[in-house]
Amino acid sequence: MGQIGFSLFTQKNCCGLWEAVILAFQHYIVMLGTIVMLATFLVPKMGGNNGDKARIIQTFLFMSGINTLLQTLIGTRLPTVMNASFAFIIPVLSIIKDFSSREYEDEHERFVHTIRAIQGALIVSSFLNIIIGYSKAWGNFSRFFSPVVIVPVVCVVGLGLFERGFPQVGKCVEIGLPMLILLVFVQQYMKHIHERTYLWFEKFALLLCIVVVWSFAAILTAGGAYKNVSEKTKQHCRTDRAHLMSSAPWIRIPYPFQWGAPIFTASHVFGMMGAVLVAAVESTGAHYAAARLAGATPPPAHVLSRSIGLQGVGMLLEGIFGAAAGSSASIENVGLLGLTRVGSRRVVQISTGFMIFFSIFGKFGAFFASIPFPIFAAMYCVLFGIVAAIGISFIQFANNNSMRNLYILGLALFLGISIPQYFNEFTASAQHGPANTNAGWFNDLLNSFFSSAPFVAMIVGTLLDNTLEARNGGERGLPWWVPFQIRKGDVRNDEFYGFPIRVHEMIPTRYLR
Repeated sequence: MGQIGFSLFTQKNCCGLWEAVILAFQHYIVMLGTIVMLATFLVPKMGGNNGDKARIIQTFLFMSGINTLLQTLIGTRLPTVMNASFAFIIPVLSIIKDFSSREYEDEHERFVHTIRAIQGALIVSSFLNIIIGYSKAWGNFSRFFSPVVIVPVVCVVGLGLFERGFPQVGKCVEIGLPMLILLVFVQQYMKHIHERTYLWFEKFALLLCIVVVWSFAAILTAGGAYKNVSEKTKQHCRTDRAHLMSSAPWIRIPYPFQWGAPIFTASHVFGMMGAVLVAAVESTGAHYAAARLAGATPPPAHVLSRSIGLQGVGMLLEGIFGAAAGSSASIENVGLLGLTRVGSRRVVQISTGFMIFFSIFGKFGAFFASIPFPIFAAMYCVLFGIVAAIGISFIQFANNNSMRNLYILGLALFLGISIPQYFNEFTASAQHGPANTNAGWFNDLLNSFFSSAPFVAMIVGTLLDNTLEARNGGERGLPWWVPFQIRKGDVRNDEFYGFPIRVHEMIPTRYLR
């Protein structure tokens, strides 16, 4: 496989123990931003208070740790972090809306009923990914891919998240913009000051910049800089507005059915299936990007199948443990592989220890969860951009002078960004998606599908690439691509994606491949 200068995927080529621990902590910090943003957005709409938000964050963290560990052991075996996904926003909001119209004694009771309904929908809908994964249907579908399809899919996996980038930085520009500038300057320029500082600034610049800018934000907060500003500005700029430190318990272990028995409703289940399928598409794009950054071969069809099947198992566990949304592969953590140039499975596995530890010891986790959103958003500007650029790099394996290929790339990229933007703008103005029939589950399906940039890009790219005539397989990049998609097609496939010996001994191989 053509390499791009990054350290190899194998653990032995990563780094020393303490370096691995610090890199793992960076992965924890990066994935924490999405969890806090998602919980902050959903919990108040569900009727929850700050204590409920803290417990939801703890549950998200706990399940991310478990699911990431499973994926790195018996899933893709790539250094990808599984994290709570914004793909589930539409069906979750529909469930919230259904329960908001009912009468309750207090808001907390509405929160509990809502989260139990989300649990029920997640538990049942998770079997969709389990079935399409372990039946090998997803792997068979992936055989229609080529580098021409992967380019727009991976590109919009990064670019499609632009709303979580500079638009969030601009909500507190005096914190977000310095973070963005400092990260670029320290990580790309200061590493050249001295030979000894090169690796440290390259690998750990992100943590250094977070400490500096977070301290600056704390000084502004303590100095009264935000006393006479709007409530919205306080929410984004102050370091004490999350209210997590005071509401998070010292020690609490998430446990199954912690909110009560799940509530099963057919319409909620069918609506949630749309988000489950979207999460599978987004994770697939993230896995291709992670493999490229980690120096691994593109994931073969059987690896994608078992990863999506295991992702379904993870969603089943999330429903059982009471998470407020399902999970998918974390795009920001994939970008971190490129930023640090370390694509180590061991580092990501160590990071699961931080996730589980801080999910149990809530006060410590709440401290880091209080980092202002614009700081996370500044990081995302860099990390999402790296993922998008990795998508572009796949075009070298196809004919980039072919007008056929350029047509497919351009249309898939443009529609992949344009259609979701239309759906999002329509929803923001009309308070419902463009699909607005009497069947709520059908609305959730269509709105979830076409609000996802990777889903649109994958459908458009795959359809065009497999129906428009090509001069030969080389034009599509198939001579390079096909050997990696077959289990024994390349000798390196087993090196990157083979199971640990103990797993083969405990679980029959036919259930894992």
